[in-house]
Order: sequence, then structure tokens, then C-alpha cells
Amino acid sequence: MEKPRIGVYVCWCGNNIAKMVDVEGVAAEMMNIPNVVISKTYKYMCSDPGQDLIIKDIKENRLNRVVVSACSPRIHELTFRKALTKAGLNPYMLQMANIREHVSWVHTDKAEATSKSKALVAAAINRINFHVPLDERSVTIHPATLVIGGGITGITAALEIADAGKKVYLVENTDKLGGHAANVDLTFPYFTSVSQFMNPLIKRVHNHKNIDVFLNTEVKEISGYIGNFETMISYKDIERKIDFGNIIIASGLKAYDPSAIENYGYGIFPDVITSTEFEAMLKSGIILKKNGETPENIAIIHCVGSRNSNYHKYCSRVCCTVALKFANQLRSALPDSNIYELYSDMRSMSKGCEEMYTASSRRRIMFMMFDQKNGMPEIKNADKGDCCDMYVDVDELLSGESVRVPADMVILMTAMEGQDNARTTGQMAGISLDANRFYIEKHPKLDPVATTTNGVFIAGSCNSPKDFADCVSQARAASARVLSLISRGTVNIAVATAYINGVLCSGCKMCISVCPYTAIGFDEKKNVSVINDVLCQGCGTCVALCRSKAIDLNGCSTKQILSELSELLLKE
Repeated sequence: MEKPRIGVYVCWCGNNIAKMVDVEGVAAEMMNIPNVVISKTYKYMCSDPGQDLIIKDIKENRLNRVVVSACSPRIHELTFRKALTKAGLNPYMLQMANIREHVSWVHTDKAEATSKSKALVAAAINRINFHVPLDERSVTIHPATLVIGGGITGITAALEIADAGKKVYLVENTDKLGGHAANVDLTFPYFTSVSQFMNPLIKRVHNHKNIDVFLNTEVKEISGYIGNFETMISYKDIERKIDFGNIIIASGLKAYDPSAIENYGYGIFPDVITSTEFEAMLKSGIILKKNGETPENIAIIHCVGSRNSNYHKYCSRVCCTVALKFANQLRSALPDSNIYELYSDMRSMSKGCEEMYTASSRRRIMFMMFDQKNGMPEIKNADKGDCCDMYVDVDELLSGESVRVPADMVILMTAMEGQDNARTTGQMAGISLDANRFYIEKHPKLDPVATTTNGVFIAGSCNSPKDFADCVSQARAASARVLSLISRGTVNIAVATAYINGVLCSGCKMCISVCPYTAIGFDEKKNVSVINDVLCQGCGTCVALCRSKAIDLNGCSTKQILSELSELLLKE
């Protein structure tokens, strides 16, 4: 390989870096390091003129390596790789030193910040001496898609893809499509009928020529990689193999069982019911107690199993708004009833919901606030001859008084939680769950429907509690990502992947058990582990584990890391 000829470029980032770092001093000192041919500064290195400067220098000075000290590589590494490609240089002959987030934004002493910047850039130069060119790779995309979950999210995603002329396999583990939405009477905040828009969608799915629907079906296993997945499904005592290129997981969530909360007596008091059970009453058009009588006093308790460290710490997001919807429906159905909303904090988010809250407060609905940690309401039996069947004792925060609320019916606004089989499905698809059994997105702001496994997307409430509008939005976002991949026909895959030196491999198989992407197999004939380059995401877990030092990482080799660290830690 030819001798390294390194170009160093220090970005001002306007004043983001230059106000705290002597960028000219950093650039000048780098010229003293062996193999550095040129070292420059520029106000905005990521701008078109900044990139043109790098391209021009590569061509005129025969540079074969480039170090850019600027912002985080998460922001502009791809920008500078494209610049290297335009100059005819392999894009992986680039190393970035982050002197904005790691230096200028976190330091107050300019001399110390400058000294640290010099160390970081010098370490990047030391590392880039050991860079080697890496070649881009791609795989073809199978045009079919597997959608797991037949609720509003899965239905929307399936129709978006199928309407574009692509095949969809829609798998639902119950006996009908629609999910939770099929059991809801009216939506909030405008009280429109759910069945009026859900039923036509379900009918379209069943009649669509590009959608194969599998009800009462279980996904047994998933294998393969982006563009080339296959799964085995089980339905009607039959197992069938399906090939497809992408996966959308829209498996939704389930309602929390409040039986564990002793204060509320669910399962003990016959007229203490969950929000799901009350929704079924509304859908049937009959609101009655278990004895067939009409309730006169109805209490609605919020945050049942939510926002409480004993149950679930997170907010289930839509419960407050659904509770307001219930109160309005009760007021219309039972105009003479007494309605009480017992809440911890009122979170009526989404368009039009705060207005619904305001309107509800003007409909003779009593709102009472309680403390989740120290003052949860407690339901007790009323005495014989009292005007109600139960009492709800609550320490009301706003008044500072203990209040006894009469109740003939108590509606528990239960939390929403991840599906029981979420971990199994996640393991099959190669994606992770958080502590609450919700799937983790690749980035909550910048990539909310992608996952760390290429070709596997998540949408709807399997990621976190959401209302219908957000579920539909995510379904369309995920389907757009899938259609984009299908339309391209091929997709580039990661090049910074692990590789195994078969001569050094001892065949212990420990790397296989720790790989989070199931990218490592075993060659029984050669008695060595082998890595599927397409599945590998370059996380480095196997590299750290391998005792025989048989595994290394393209673009992030042990030699590269140690050379960088030696410059930072060993140089005086």
C-alpha cells in the first residue's frame, strides 16, 4: 500500500468551535505530525465551498487519507464521505475528530479546549494511518412484505403497500382484523364513529388482490436479512413458509389487569369495571350495573397502573382523553347522573383534546385531583340504605380535603402495556425491547419507525402507547420506507462488519451466543465460526469477547483503536 498522505481540515463551525478553540493553532500544530501533507481551516467545512476545498486538495496534493475535525460524525460523516468519493478517493479513508460536542460545547477554558482539540485531532491522524479501503456492498430486495398485526396500524400499512402494487402477507393472531379499534365506539375529540371508517378498511383488506390475510396465525420463526427474509407461520394446523424482503411489526399492545391494585377492588366489587369493559357497554348502547339498574353516580379513576413505580412508571398517553370522552358520552346518555373524574394529572394531548377538556368542565362533571404516590383513591362498600353502592375515598389535592365520592359504577382507566409475546417476536425479528416490553426504535426523533435491524420496521403502539392518528401516521411512514426500498431494487449494506481469521479461531462458539443480530454461524467441517456479512451490524460485541483474537472489525480494527488510544493516553 502506498505511503499515507494525510490532509487535515479543522472546521470553525461558525463560532460554535472557534469561540472556544484556537482552530488556526490546532491546524498549524498538525503539520508537525508525520505523513500530514496539508492542514487547513475553514469557517463551515460541511458547506459546498468547504467540501470543494477538500476535493481540490485531494486531487492536487494526491491525498489518500483525510481527517476532518468538526462536529459529531453522526451529523456530517456521510457528507464528507461523499466528498471523498467525488474526488476519486475511497470514502472510508476518512476519520473525523469531534471537537464541537466533545470540546467547545462542554469547556469554558479556551487554552484547555485547544489542548484537548490538538490531542483528539492527533489521535485521529494516528488512527487513519491504518485505514484500508472498504468496498460498498448491496443486496436485492424481495418485493413482498410481512406485516405482523391486524389492528388499525397493520391494516393501514398493508393497504398502503398493496395499493402500490406490491404483495403483502398480513398475519393476525386473533380471529378477526381491527385490533382494539374494532372494539371502540367513538373516537376523541370529535366523537366520530370508529366502525364507519374501520369496517370499510377491513373489507378492503379481505378483498384486496395483493394482500394475503392469515387469521389465528402464529409466526413461528423468522430468518434471513434485509431484502431476503423468510418466515414459518402456523395456521389451521398447517405450517407455511413465506419469502419477503421487509417486515413491519404492528402488534399493538394490551390493557393492564388492575386486579393487583387492592385499593380499587377490581374483581371484588361487581360494578368496578375497566375502560375496555365500559367501551363495550358504549358500543352496545346499554349502560347498566350488574343488577340491571341504571347507575346514578359514576366515578372515573385515571392512571390505573400508569405513572406509578409499583406498576408502570410511564404514562399511557391516551387514558386521560378517553376518560374525558367517556364523561361526555355518559352525560349525553345519562343526563341526570353525577359524574366524577378522579385524576392524577390531566394530559389531554393531541389536536382538539385540550378544547374537549375545557368543554367537558362545563358539562357538570366534577374533577378531583389525587396524589399517585401518597394518596391513591380507595373504593369501599357503602352502608345499607345509603344513596349509592360504593364510596371512593380520595385525598383531594386542590382543596386539601378528604372527600368521599358516591359511586354506583367505577370505571378504571387502565394502563396500556406491551404484548406478552413481544419479546419472542422481537427475538425472532432481531430487534430490542425496553423495560416495558415496547420495541425500541433506531432513533426516537430522527428515525422513529426503523430499528437497528435493517429491513425491520415498527409502527403504532407496539413502540409506545399512541392514539389512532399517530398509529396511522406511523403505519404510512413505515410503508413509505418499505416502498422506497422495493422501488430501488437493491440496498447498500454496512461495510464496517466483523470478520473471522479461521486460522486463529478455536471453535469455542462463544461469539455465536452473544451476537445480538444472529449474524454468526458455525462451519462444522472447518470447526470455525463464520459471519453473515449482511446480518452483521458491526457492533463489535464478538470482537471484545473473542479470547483467541480471531475476530476483528472492518473500519474499526484493534490496531486502529489502539493507535488512537496510544496517542491520547501515552503521549506526554
